[in-house]
Amino acid sequence: MAPATSLAPGAGKRTTAAGRAPVGGPVRHPRLVAVVTAVSCVVHLWVAAAGHHGAWLGVLMVALAAVCVPCTIHIWRHSRVGALRQVTLSPLLMVGLHTALLLGAGGAGHTHGGRPASSAAQATGNTQLLLVIGLELATALLAATLVARLRHLPQPK
Repeated sequence: MAPATSLAPGAGKRTTAAGRAPVGGPVRHPRLVAVVTAVSCVVHLWVAAAGHHGAWLGVLMVALAAVCVPCTIHIWRHSRVGALRQVTLSPLLMVGLHTALLLGAGGAGHTHGGRPASSAAQATGNTQLLLVIGLELATALLAATLVARLRHLPQPK
């Protein structure tokens, strides 16, 4: 078994040897993080199955969902800090990617030269990207706040 994940200097005693929250830690918060992460996995699978992004992006989305499932299980069962950190970092990276897509050449629909600013199809795509960004931010925020809560738990005796 791997050593505990250190949250801060001297914080190694606040989690068990497996990086789990001590007994008596929060229950609803980890479950909420796990559910939101599972919803994100389902959204990846749903978007991949829709096939609007091409085969290689569809395979990538299925792979991302497959990577997230073990973290979801670890968070649900044990509030593992390593899984929580991964669930904090991954959505933030995806927020950066999706924001770049939203603001990129085809995302925002902003043009010059007398053409319309956007079309209905672009507006729908923008709305979907904003919803995805919102889900990713919620996932990262929930996971980060759970890590902070676990950091401040009293040490069981």
